[in-house]
Amino acid sequence: MTHTWLYAVAPAGPDPLPPDLPGGVADEGPRTVTADGLLAVVGSVPTPDFDSDTLQRHLGEPQWLERTARAHHRVVSALGGRALPVRYGTVYRDDDRVRALLTAHADGFRAALAGIADRTEWGVKAYQDRTDPDEGDEEDGAPEDRPGTAYLLRRRSARDRADRALADAAERARQVHRTLAGLADRSTEHPPQPPEATGVRDPMLLNGAYLVHRSRAAEFARAVTGLQRLHGPVLRVELTGPWPPYSFADLPIGPSGPSGGDAE
Repeated sequence: MTHTWLYAVAPAGPDPLPPDLPGGVADEGPRTVTADGLLAVVGSVPTPDFDSDTLQRHLGEPQWLERTARAHHRVVSALGGRALPVRYGTVYRDDDRVRALLTAHADGFRAALAGIADRTEWGVKAYQDRTDPDEGDEEDGAPEDRPGTAYLLRRRSARDRADRALADAAERARQVHRTLAGLADRSTEHPPQPPEATGVRDPMLLNGAYLVHRSRAAEFARAVTGLQRLHGPVLRVELTGPWPPYSFADLPIGPSGPSGGDAE
């Protein structure tokens, strides 16, 4: 038995699947299901590994999660700009459930597709470029070798400088976001990622996503380069993309329907 994993939704028409499309989350060959003028890109995945309870367990396994998330992204990326990416982990019991989904939410899907047409997502992260305010303390000798008041004053002064530097960098990050949001059709800020997730010690002050029309992609990239130069002594600005518009896929389905909830 198999369930149906949903990758993306596109307007019906010529099959969007390229001949060299990579395998999906279960190494299956993605295919299409159509209904009401819409086309869903799906894959048949084995029920024992992808029913609701088993899927939830797998989501707690880092290696399984990384492998299947990468496979999901590869399929979505290969579809180009005409497909609406669907949230990772969206599974239905069978193709008929997917057809029912397309029919029930046809207007919503069409509106969402119109919103991303000819647009891609760009990511911009900004980190404070800083030195540790505590660096150099060991060079001055152990705390007991210093006059206590003078040592505490130096420590307080260092922390005050660090606080002011962080506030300056944070304001610059807000300026970066405002500038780039003005060049994008839509923008959003995701929560900053911790160092454990990024491998970067410096604090992340901006984790922005920007939906940019293809005709303005070069202009957007140039703007990021200019902001890198402008804020370089204080802020490190990084551009990634283009990506499928994950952050702007206004799916007309709530979180309780997919992701295994309809698979049983």
